[in-house]
Amino acid sequence: MTTLRQLEYLVAVTDTGSFTHAAELLHVTQPALSHQVRALEKSLGGPLLERLPRAIRLTPLGRAVLPHARAALNDAHRLHAAAHRTAGLDGGELEVATVYSVSLGILPPVLRTWRHQHPGVRIRLREYPHTDQLQAAMTAGQADLAIGPTPNVWEGPVRNLGVEEFVVVLSTDDPLANRAAETIALGALTDRAWVHFAPGNGLADILDGACADAGFKPQVAIRAEQTSAAPLLAAAGLGPALVPATIIPPDFDGIALRPDPPVRRTLTAYTRTRPDPLTTAFATLLAEQARVLPPHIRAFSTAQSTSR
Repeated sequence: MTTLRQLEYLVAVTDTGSFTHAAELLHVTQPALSHQVRALEKSLGGPLLERLPRAIRLTPLGRAVLPHARAALNDAHRLHAAAHRTAGLDGGELEVATVYSVSLGILPPVLRTWRHQHPGVRIRLREYPHTDQLQAAMTAGQADLAIGPTPNVWEGPVRNLGVEEFVVVLSTDDPLANRAAETIALGALTDRAWVHFAPGNGLADILDGACADAGFKPQVAIRAEQTSAAPLLAAAGLGPALVPATIIPPDFDGIALRPDPPVRRTLTAYTRTRPDPLTTAFATLLAEQARVLPPHIRAFSTAQSTSR
């Protein structure tokens, strides 16, 4: 039967690249460590490590097993941490993983409320550019709770937070900014060079997909490495940008129009297993306070349409 100790030994040997160094790190004898690794290999039905003259190399089976070993050890660590959290949510640490745009828009107001309600609970935030990386990190046990677009083929609990709206950002002197409407057809921007996102950013996929649905491939004026830079560059006149409405600040110096047809994505909070009371409390606050279309965006759009 596979044990956590065996998984710990496998990870240590892999990370150090040596049975000797792993044994020193774990304060065990090398024969004892080797015996446990062999027992793990026997339990799993094949060799996990190829023992080279001066190195250790994972076998195909070892490469398949290693991510699950790390996840199991991380879950065990969280199990012990959860056991020390008080029932009144007065202490502990919560690890939250999300994508860049959520950490810019939806999350800060929620964290502000959480800090006032539970000042003794520390929040550790991990950010990822793409929802695939977020899901992979969550699978590997790197966080208690993930916040982002609906995950693919997820077996754990998933909580719907709402449908997020995207807006097209233009500079105030853009010819299309004078339209007496709150919306804009992406087809009207076929010939424009866009403020795009760096490859690997999930918002790049959304822009490409929305433009493809409108019948064209967006030209690129500039690619923003930082998600927060895209609306600022668009407001400066470098080209239109398609961004989540939640990252537009109240004092934004640009024009925000809803695309027609709308561009939307569902946001969720998800965990690997049934969440503990602390994680549940945070997810509940998220569901109650997450604003997928902020009030100032509604007011801003209305003001644009009535002032032109």
